[in-house]
Amino acid sequence: MSSIKDVAREAGVSTATVSHVINNTRFVSDGVRARVLGAVERCGYYPNAHARSLASGRSQTLGLVVSDLSNPFFPELVKSIEAAAFEHGFDLILSNTNYDPDRTSHYVQRFIERKVAGVVIMTSELDTALVDELASRDVSVVFLDLGKPGVHMSNVSVNYDAGIEEAVVHLVSLGHREIAFVGGPERLRSAARRLEAFRNSMRRHLPRARARFYRGDFKLDGGRRAAREMLAARGRPTAVLAANDLMALGVMVELRAAGLQIPRDVSVIGFDDIAFAAYAEPPLTTVCLPRAELGRRAVEALMANVEHPERRGVQVNIPTFLITRASTGRAATNAAETAPRARCAAADAKDGDGSEGTAAKGGAKRRRAAVGPQVRARRAARGGKRDKAR
Repeated sequence: MSSIKDVAREAGVSTATVSHVINNTRFVSDGVRARVLGAVERCGYYPNAHARSLASGRSQTLGLVVSDLSNPFFPELVKSIEAAAFEHGFDLILSNTNYDPDRTSHYVQRFIERKVAGVVIMTSELDTALVDELASRDVSVVFLDLGKPGVHMSNVSVNYDAGIEEAVVHLVSLGHREIAFVGGPERLRSAARRLEAFRNSMRRHLPRARARFYRGDFKLDGGRRAAREMLAARGRPTAVLAANDLMALGVMVELRAAGLQIPRDVSVIGFDDIAFAAYAEPPLTTVCLPRAELGRRAVEALMANVEHPERRGVQVNIPTFLITRASTGRAATNAAETAPRARCAAADAKDGDGSEGTAAKGGAKRRRAAVGPQVRARRAARGGKRDKAR
């Protein structure tokens, strides 16, 4: 394996000159630079990345912090950030926090130790003191909805309000008045902002409606638990808006299991527009948060901080918008009737041996009981006339 001394001997220069060429730490004439780079190629020399970071004070590496790689939203985001970093000549170190603030702090400290050039923080479970520490150590950082730009710091702000406003207006236009919201963990800023956007939109468009709120966890099971609570409560909503697509898909699973049809009985809207949303059954109406744009613009802001550390960071605004698919429809005329219908369907399926189901028997008894005494008297009189005629 070739060393820096081999390259220096091949190029006829000192090892210091080779180091300056590789690390761009001092001016070197074009002729000498060309000789050194040619020698590097002929010798098959690969510079020591750690040594380069020591010489330059920073590495050609970026850190990335995300919340949950099991959520399809984040792998799609990681892909766009990695592609943008590669275009700028940087490698990427990925860390997954699973919504744990302690893990977030641990990874940020590791990034500082590794002398990364910058950190992209795509999670909101972060102590702002860590952001200040990154900036104090001249580490450029881009964070998501954590505050205002500053020295070495840029902020990416997602316009949750616009997309959720479109979602609520869409449901109201379809005649929905009983709309439930499944939110994320209250401690997360992104979850709090989505909930506040929903509340504000409901106040504007349905000021007298009783909004229903269910706590979720941004995961599939959280949506399923919320749906079970809805089904157990009195007065089920005609529409559900979930704070992310995974929870919306969980809601749909439980509604179908209860014998309800989407969107005939309940309309469902998600948030994020993950790839699976379009392939759900039925395809999920959702608010799109464009991951490719989010990742690309976050890296662009970070690179501006890295290349011009004397400048203040920038504010990056990401839009959201509604994508209408088949999981939303007109509000049921009488939502209270669909629950007995679902239970009746389940009872019929249980009694699939050809005998009359218990729900059907009960319905027949209720119909007979509903016939008034006057009607029965008229029927008896008509029967008596027919007997005389015979």
